[in-house]
Amino acid sequence: KKIQEKLENIAADIISLQAKREEMKGFKYPPDSSYQKLFEDDFEYEETPDQIKTINEIKKDMEEGKIIDRLICGDVGYGKTEIAMRIAFKTVYSNKQVIYLAPTTILSRQHYYSFKERFEKYGIRVELLNRLVSRKDQKLILEDFGKGLVDILIGTHRVLSNDVKAKDLGLLIVDEEQRF
Repeated sequence: KKIQEKLENIAADIISLQAKREEMKGFKYPPDSSYQKLFEDDFEYEETPDQIKTINEIKKDMEEGKIIDRLICGDVGYGKTEIAMRIAFKTVYSNKQVIYLAPTTILSRQHYYSFKERFEKYGIRVELLNRLVSRKDQKLILEDFGKGLVDILIGTHRVLSNDVKAKDLGLLIVDEEQRF
């Protein structure tokens, strides 16, 4: 009976929180730019129907100014990173910054190199923040991130430290959140 009551209280709290979130308005992103189309055309694979549906739903919410909290699930190789990249691109081209939180140093490096390669030709600055980046370089990266000179910051839990301050954060991506 006690467990039943606690579950009912938790459910009521979740419903109340979600109702408050629905009332709140977030940043209203502009429609896709021509650069967004170019960026999406750079994807070397064919999108799955689920990818297209998910991307379109998220973009619609962004353009309506909704507070977005999405969980994207799928096995390795099913295109979750491409969804993240497209939403990150839209965020940066709306003059907002992105933090991408990865669970391991290795995965943060992999994402850093993937993002850097894909975003570089659009003048988007991507930086890495993890234990393998020297203290001196971390300091410079954080200063530039705070000034808005770094568009996308990718790293391990280090990106959640108190000294990481964005100029105008628009998106936080948590990869493999069950690890946290």
